[in-house]
Amino acid sequence: MSDEEKKKQIAELSKSLKEGERIVGPTRRPDGTLRKPIRIRAGYTPQDEVAIYQPKGALLKKEMGSGGPPGYEHDDTKPKTKSVKRNERKKEKRLQAALEKEKEKEKDASGEQQESVEALTSQVNHLALQHSPQTQAQAQAQAQAQAQAQDIDKRIRALKKKIRLTEALEQTNEELDLKPEQLEKIAKLEDWRRELNQLEDEKAETTV
Repeated sequence: MSDEEKKKQIAELSKSLKEGERIVGPTRRPDGTLRKPIRIRAGYTPQDEVAIYQPKGALLKKEMGSGGPPGYEHDDTKPKTKSVKRNERKKEKRLQAALEKEKEKEKDASGEQQESVEALTSQVNHLALQHSPQTQAQAQAQAQAQAQAQDIDKRIRALKKKIRLTEALEQTNEELDLKPEQLEKIAKLEDWRRELNQLEDEKAETTV
């Protein structure tokens, strides 16, 4: 088919075009021959252009496969700027300072706990000198119960602070290179949560 024949066929089809219709020019077959130009009606989508339906799960899996796992950076990722690196260092220093402060508070709480137990023991001994054996035993049991309750409360508060700070560390684990002691704290997070639940159960039993 010559170019003149192609143009003539397209011109003939174009004369009777309705609104929204279009002409698709001749296409070549596998054997090298040309197909005739065809008229496409308005709104028609060729079968090979129709989007294949894919469920959300398949789309998500495809996206994850192309982008890699969360936190993965491609080799062509732009290098971090000085400003970004400086901000990361500041964030790491703040977290480190918070952890150091928490350690100091734990030491103070431990010292206060020891002083509280000693004070209660002293009170028990003082009461033992002033009361009969029966009253003495009751006072001692009451003092021990109070000391145990105070000890549980302080341990609960200390664990909650540890968990809160470690959860904050865990959220930044993908952004910063954490130190071994920080990673160790993250590894102990579940154990601390279990210990907290046990202490809260013990507290509930002592207050019944």
